[in-house]
Amino acid sequence: MNRREFTLLGGAAATWPLAARAQQKEGTRHIGVLLGLADGHPETRSRVKSFQKGLRDRGWVEGQNIRVDYRFAGSDPNRIREYTAELVQLTPDVIVGNSTPVLSALRRATSTIPIVFAVVNDPVGQGFVSSAAHPGGNVTGFSFIEPDLVGKWLTMLKDVAPKISRANLMFNPTTAPYYDVYLRSFEAVPQSTKAEVTALAVRQTDDIQSAVAKLASDPGNGLIAAADPFIIDNIRLIAQLTLQQRMPAISVYQQFVAEGGLISYGPDPADIFRRAAGYVDRILKGGKPADLPLQSPDRFELAINLKTAKVLGLEPPPTLVAIADEVIE
Repeated sequence: MNRREFTLLGGAAATWPLAARAQQKEGTRHIGVLLGLADGHPETRSRVKSFQKGLRDRGWVEGQNIRVDYRFAGSDPNRIREYTAELVQLTPDVIVGNSTPVLSALRRATSTIPIVFAVVNDPVGQGFVSSAAHPGGNVTGFSFIEPDLVGKWLTMLKDVAPKISRANLMFNPTTAPYYDVYLRSFEAVPQSTKAEVTALAVRQTDDIQSAVAKLASDPGNGLIAAADPFIIDNIRLIAQLTLQQRMPAISVYQQFVAEGGLISYGPDPADIFRRAAGYVDRILKGGKPADLPLQSPDRFELAINLKTAKVLGLEPPPTLVAIADEVIE
């Protein structure tokens, strides 16, 4: 099970049983964290490590003045429901939630426990909060992808692979329902790039394999692996398939490039989790989610895999390589 404390990064030793709550040190505050990522995933480690650092920087140390219960649900809806119920039953002072399915479950489960979300897309459009400036209720947090990023993905992919005429945006409509809105917004704005973006829905691993194989039959196709809990669960597979099929592709996740994908560009999730610790700190000190405005990403990272580019017969523009945060040669 994925119910244990996250110990590999210096967290508390084990999930405390309910009976132990009466014995916890006086003055210790309680935080629940539910991630829509799998335990042990590289992205999970990065986000939790940054969150823990953000807490320590503000004087909160696990095992001393805070207790943190972590749950890692991946994109599995059954685990999300199970772990949501567990955390709400523990009645922590604040819950940190990551991913749209997780935040949806938390909002249904409690209207009283403060919730800070991190790396969630379109929180206003999805109805999680009333507005960016005045969230209202018990929920606030940090968004991830804005609609205009779709255009930037297309532009970068076209710069690296100028022969493509279509970029297929791969996402799971169940775990990432906001992309239909994003694509409509993107299509409404005149584009200078001579390529189109089309939706590519996938709901299971077999869909990914068949979709990439089909797209590869047309050299005009490129792929955008979108920000989505399901996609990140399968990011290694997508990177390997696009490399095998010689498919130009871009993702929001740097792990995509590390696993053999061509290019990645997007907000830094670890930085967002570090900043989310600041909102947790403010709530533990008496702040109300309704009074804490939504925050957007302020740090973006670009990574390019030149080895993959060579295999695909591509030459990324030197200007793009020069500004990349990471280059694999």
